[in-house]
Amino acid sequence: MSKPRIAVITSTSENAAEAEKELLARYDTVAPEQADVLIALGGDGLMLRTLHRYMNLGKPVFGLNCGSVGFLMNRLDTDGLYERLEQAQPVTIKPLRMSARTASGEWREASAINEVSLLRETRQTAKIRIKVDDVVRLEELTCDGVLVATPAGSTAYNLSADGPILPLRGGVLALTSIVAFRPRRWRGAVLLNTAHVEFEILDSPKRPVSAVADFTEVRDVRYVSIREDPDRALTLWFDPEHNLEERIVKEQFLP
Repeated sequence: MSKPRIAVITSTSENAAEAEKELLARYDTVAPEQADVLIALGGDGLMLRTLHRYMNLGKPVFGLNCGSVGFLMNRLDTDGLYERLEQAQPVTIKPLRMSARTASGEWREASAINEVSLLRETRQTAKIRIKVDDVVRLEELTCDGVLVATPAGSTAYNLSADGPILPLRGGVLALTSIVAFRPRRWRGAVLLNTAHVEFEILDSPKRPVSAVADFTEVRDVRYVSIREDPDRALTLWFDPEHNLEERIVKEQFLP
Protein backbone atom coordinates (compact mmCIF):
# COMPACT_ATOMS: atom_id res chain seq x y z
CA MET A 1 0.00 0.00 0.00
CA SER A 2 1.37 3.41 -0.94
CA LYS A 3 1.96 5.94 1.78
CA PRO A 4 -0.82 8.52 2.11
CA ARG A 5 -0.01 12.11 1.24
CA ILE A 6 -0.34 14.22 4.37
CA ALA A 7 -0.88 17.91 5.06
CA VAL A 8 -0.17 19.38 8.49
CA ILE A 9 -2.47 21.97 10.08
CA THR A 10 -1.03 23.49 13.26
CA SER A 11 -2.37 25.61 16.12
CA THR A 12 -0.41 28.47 17.64
CA SER A 13 0.63 26.60 20.81
CA GLU A 14 4.27 25.79 21.57
CA ASN A 15 3.50 22.07 21.82
CA ALA A 16 1.93 22.10 18.37
CA ALA A 17 4.87 24.01 16.90
CA GLU A 18 7.33 21.45 18.30
CA ALA A 19 5.26 18.56 16.98
CA GLU A 20 5.09 20.23 13.57
CA LYS A 21 8.89 20.47 13.44
CA GLU A 22 9.19 16.75 14.16
CA LEU A 23 6.62 15.82 11.52
CA LEU A 24 8.16 18.01 8.83
CA ALA A 25 11.59 16.54 9.56
CA ARG A 26 10.40 12.95 9.32
CA TYR A 27 7.61 12.92 6.73
CA ASP A 28 6.92 14.42 3.32
CA THR A 29 4.00 16.85 3.33
CA VAL A 30 1.84 18.50 0.68
CA ALA A 31 -0.74 21.27 0.56
CA PRO A 32 -4.20 20.39 1.96
CA GLU A 33 -5.70 20.35 -1.55
CA GLN A 34 -3.25 17.60 -2.64
CA ALA A 35 -3.37 15.55 0.58
CA ASP A 36 -5.08 12.23 1.25
CA VAL A 37 -5.43 13.06 4.94
CA LEU A 38 -5.06 16.21 7.05
CA ILE A 39 -3.03 16.00 10.26
CA ALA A 40 -4.35 18.50 12.83
CA LEU A 41 -1.91 19.46 15.59
CA GLY A 42 -3.66 21.17 18.50
CA GLY A 43 -6.74 20.74 20.64
CA ASP A 44 -10.45 20.40 20.00
CA GLY A 45 -10.69 24.05 18.93
CA LEU A 46 -8.09 23.51 16.23
CA MET A 47 -9.92 20.37 15.09
CA LEU A 48 -13.17 22.32 14.70
CA ARG A 49 -11.44 25.11 12.80
CA THR A 50 -9.78 22.56 10.51
CA LEU A 51 -13.07 20.82 9.79
CA HIS A 52 -14.74 24.14 9.02
CA ARG A 53 -11.90 25.55 6.90
CA TYR A 54 -11.45 22.44 4.75
CA MET A 55 -15.03 21.19 4.78
CA ASN A 56 -15.36 21.48 1.01
CA LEU A 57 -12.29 19.31 0.33
CA GLY A 58 -13.89 16.16 1.74
CA LYS A 59 -10.57 15.00 3.28
CA PRO A 60 -10.39 12.89 6.45
CA VAL A 61 -8.74 14.53 9.47
CA PHE A 62 -6.45 12.76 11.95
CA GLY A 63 -5.87 14.86 15.06
CA LEU A 64 -2.85 14.74 17.38
CA ASN A 65 -3.56 16.26 20.78
CA CYS A 66 -1.35 19.22 21.62
CA GLY A 67 -4.04 20.85 23.76
CA SER A 68 -5.75 20.04 27.04
CA VAL A 69 -8.95 18.01 26.70
CA GLY A 70 -8.46 16.71 23.16
CA PHE A 71 -11.80 14.88 23.00
CA LEU A 72 -11.66 14.86 19.19
CA MET A 73 -7.93 14.09 19.04
CA ASN A 74 -5.57 11.12 19.22
CA ARG A 75 -2.55 10.88 21.51
CA LEU A 76 0.44 12.97 20.50
CA ASP A 77 3.15 10.71 19.11
CA THR A 78 5.04 11.36 15.88
CA ASP A 79 6.44 7.81 15.63
CA GLY A 80 4.95 5.38 13.13
CA LEU A 81 2.51 7.87 11.66
CA TYR A 82 1.93 5.99 8.40
CA GLU A 83 1.20 2.78 10.32
CA ARG A 84 -1.26 4.58 12.57
CA LEU A 85 -3.03 6.09 9.57
CA GLU A 86 -3.30 2.67 7.95
CA GLN A 87 -4.93 1.24 11.08
CA ALA A 88 -7.09 4.27 11.88
CA GLN A 89 -10.85 3.85 12.15
CA PRO A 90 -13.10 6.39 10.41
CA VAL A 91 -15.96 8.18 12.15
CA THR A 92 -18.43 10.19 10.09
CA ILE A 93 -20.20 13.21 11.54
CA LYS A 94 -22.90 15.39 10.00
CA PRO A 95 -22.89 19.16 10.64
CA LEU A 96 -25.96 21.31 11.20
CA ARG A 97 -27.02 24.05 8.82
CA MET A 98 -28.29 27.27 10.38
CA SER A 99 -30.31 29.91 8.53
CA ALA A 100 -30.97 33.07 10.53
CA ARG A 101 -32.97 36.21 9.73
CA THR A 102 -31.86 39.38 11.49
CA ALA A 103 -33.83 42.44 12.58
CA SER A 104 -32.80 44.19 9.36
CA GLY A 105 -34.18 41.35 7.26
CA GLU A 106 -30.76 39.99 6.28
CA TRP A 107 -30.39 36.23 5.98
CA ARG A 108 -27.20 34.60 7.30
CA GLU A 109 -26.19 30.96 6.94
CA ALA A 110 -23.52 28.96 8.76
CA SER A 111 -22.52 25.37 9.53
CA ALA A 112 -22.11 23.92 13.02
CA ILE A 113 -20.26 20.74 13.90
CA ASN A 114 -20.95 20.98 17.64
CA GLU A 115 -24.09 23.05 18.12
CA VAL A 116 -26.21 26.05 17.22
CA SER A 117 -27.03 28.07 20.33
CA LEU A 118 -29.37 31.01 20.86
CA LEU A 119 -28.35 33.34 23.68
CA ARG A 120 -29.86 36.46 25.24
CA GLU A 121 -27.90 39.63 24.51
CA THR A 122 -28.96 41.73 27.51
CA ARG A 123 -29.82 41.38 31.19
CA GLN A 124 -33.38 40.39 30.29
CA THR A 125 -34.35 36.80 29.60
CA ALA A 126 -35.12 35.70 26.08
CA LYS A 127 -38.57 34.58 25.01
CA ILE A 128 -38.51 32.01 22.22
CA ARG A 129 -41.19 30.02 20.41
CA ILE A 130 -40.06 26.54 19.32
CA LYS A 131 -41.38 24.61 16.33
CA VAL A 132 -40.33 21.11 15.29
CA ASP A 133 -41.36 19.87 11.85
CA ASP A 134 -43.90 22.71 11.50
CA VAL A 135 -45.56 21.94 14.85
CA VAL A 136 -45.33 24.44 17.71
CA ARG A 137 -43.93 22.42 20.61
CA LEU A 138 -43.36 25.31 23.01
CA GLU A 139 -45.40 28.46 22.61
CA GLU A 140 -43.00 30.42 24.80
CA LEU A 141 -39.71 29.41 26.43
CA THR A 142 -38.40 32.04 28.85
CA CYS A 143 -34.71 31.39 29.25
CA ASP A 144 -31.11 32.49 28.90
CA GLY A 145 -31.04 30.50 25.66
CA VAL A 146 -31.54 27.22 23.88
CA LEU A 147 -29.37 25.04 21.65
CA VAL A 148 -29.43 22.20 19.15
CA ALA A 149 -26.43 19.85 19.39
CA THR A 150 -25.09 17.06 17.21
CA PRO A 151 -23.95 13.78 18.78
CA ALA A 152 -20.32 14.87 18.32
CA GLY A 153 -21.13 18.14 20.08
CA SER A 154 -23.33 16.65 22.78
CA THR A 155 -20.36 16.37 25.17
CA ALA A 156 -19.46 20.05 24.78
CA TYR A 157 -21.69 23.07 25.59
CA ASN A 158 -24.76 20.82 25.50
CA LEU A 159 -23.40 18.72 28.38
CA SER A 160 -22.56 21.86 30.39
CA ALA A 161 -26.20 22.92 29.97
CA ASP A 162 -27.33 19.52 31.38
CA GLY A 163 -28.23 18.19 27.95
CA PRO A 164 -28.05 14.47 27.12
CA ILE A 165 -24.97 12.74 25.75
CA LEU A 166 -25.96 11.25 22.40
CA PRO A 167 -24.61 8.07 20.77
CA LEU A 168 -22.73 8.92 17.60
CA ARG A 169 -24.77 6.61 15.38
CA GLY A 170 -28.07 7.14 17.19
CA GLY A 171 -29.58 9.29 14.44
CA VAL A 172 -30.70 11.94 16.94
CA LEU A 173 -30.09 15.57 17.95
CA ALA A 174 -30.30 17.25 21.35
CA LEU A 175 -32.62 20.23 21.89
CA THR A 176 -31.49 21.68 25.22
CA SER A 177 -32.60 24.69 27.21
CA ILE A 178 -30.07 27.06 28.79
CA VAL A 179 -31.25 28.21 32.24
CA ALA A 180 -34.96 27.86 31.53
CA PHE A 181 -37.27 29.98 33.73
CA ARG A 182 -40.61 29.01 32.22
CA PRO A 183 -41.56 26.21 31.79
CA ARG A 184 -39.41 25.83 34.91
CA ARG A 185 -38.75 22.11 34.65
CA TRP A 186 -38.37 21.87 30.87
CA ARG A 187 -34.88 20.56 30.15
CA GLY A 188 -35.19 19.86 26.44
CA ALA A 189 -35.87 17.01 24.05
CA VAL A 190 -34.15 14.38 21.92
CA LEU A 191 -35.15 14.66 18.27
CA LEU A 192 -34.58 12.61 15.15
CA ASN A 193 -31.73 13.94 13.04
CA THR A 194 -34.25 14.54 10.23
CA ALA A 195 -36.06 17.13 12.35
CA HIS A 196 -36.45 20.73 11.21
CA VAL A 197 -36.16 22.99 14.27
CA GLU A 198 -37.34 26.60 14.10
CA PHE A 199 -36.96 29.34 16.70
CA GLU A 200 -39.00 32.55 16.63
CA ILE A 201 -37.77 35.33 18.91
CA LEU A 202 -40.64 36.93 20.82
CA ASP A 203 -40.60 40.54 22.04
CA SER A 204 -37.29 40.83 20.20
CA PRO A 205 -36.76 44.63 20.34
CA LYS A 206 -36.86 44.44 24.14
CA ARG A 207 -35.24 41.00 24.47
CA PRO A 208 -32.61 40.67 21.70
CA VAL A 209 -31.06 37.28 20.98
CA SER A 210 -27.93 36.19 19.11
CA ALA A 211 -27.45 32.89 17.27
CA VAL A 212 -24.07 31.13 17.32
CA ALA A 213 -23.11 28.27 15.00
CA ASP A 214 -19.76 27.08 16.40
CA PHE A 215 -17.56 30.10 15.56
CA THR A 216 -20.12 32.20 13.67
CA GLU A 217 -22.27 34.62 15.66
CA VAL A 218 -25.26 36.47 14.21
CA ARG A 219 -26.55 39.29 16.41
CA ASP A 220 -30.16 40.39 16.90
CA VAL A 221 -31.89 37.50 15.15
CA ARG A 222 -35.63 37.28 14.69
CA TYR A 223 -35.91 33.76 13.30
CA VAL A 224 -33.55 30.77 13.17
CA SER A 225 -33.95 27.53 11.21
CA ILE A 226 -31.78 24.47 11.92
CA ARG A 227 -31.48 21.19 10.04
CA GLU A 228 -28.83 18.52 9.69
CA ASP A 229 -26.97 19.22 6.45
CA PRO A 230 -27.74 16.28 4.12
CA ASP A 231 -25.06 17.29 1.62
CA ARG A 232 -22.06 17.22 3.95
CA ALA A 233 -20.31 14.42 5.79
CA LEU A 234 -17.08 14.99 7.69
CA THR A 235 -14.67 12.15 8.43
CA LEU A 236 -12.37 11.92 11.44
CA TRP A 237 -9.79 9.16 11.82
CA PHE A 238 -9.00 7.67 15.22
CA ASP A 239 -6.54 5.17 16.61
CA PRO A 240 -8.48 1.98 17.46
CA GLU A 241 -7.97 2.57 21.20
CA HIS A 242 -9.18 6.18 20.93
CA ASN A 243 -12.41 5.58 19.03
CA LEU A 244 -14.79 8.52 19.38
CA GLU A 245 -17.86 6.34 19.83
CA GLU A 246 -16.25 4.59 22.79
CA ARG A 247 -15.25 7.94 24.30
CA ILE A 248 -18.83 9.16 24.13
CA VAL A 249 -20.05 6.01 25.90
CA LYS A 250 -17.37 6.39 28.60
CA GLU A 251 -18.32 10.02 29.15
CA GLN A 252 -21.73 8.90 30.44
CA PHE A 253 -20.14 6.95 33.30
CA LEU A 254 -17.69 9.56 34.54
CA PRO A 255 -18.21 10.76 38.15
